[in-house]
Amino acid sequence: MPEKTNKEKSKSFILRIDSETMNAIEAWAADEFRSTNGQIQWILNEALKKAGRLKKKQ
Repeated sequence: MPEKTNKEKSKSFILRIDSETMNAIEAWAADEFRSTNGQIQWILNEALKKAGRLKKKQ
C-alpha cells in the first residue's frame, strides 16, 4: 500500500466537548450514515470552506 503524503495524513488529538453537543453530533452522524468522527471532520471542513480558510483542491 502506498504511503500517504503529508497532505493526506491525519493528526490525532483529544477533544473535550459537552455532552449535549456530543449527543447532537452523534444523532446527526447517524442521520447522515457517518461515524461520529467522520461527522466532526465534515462539520469542521464545511466551516473552514465557508470561512475561506481552506485552499481549493485542484
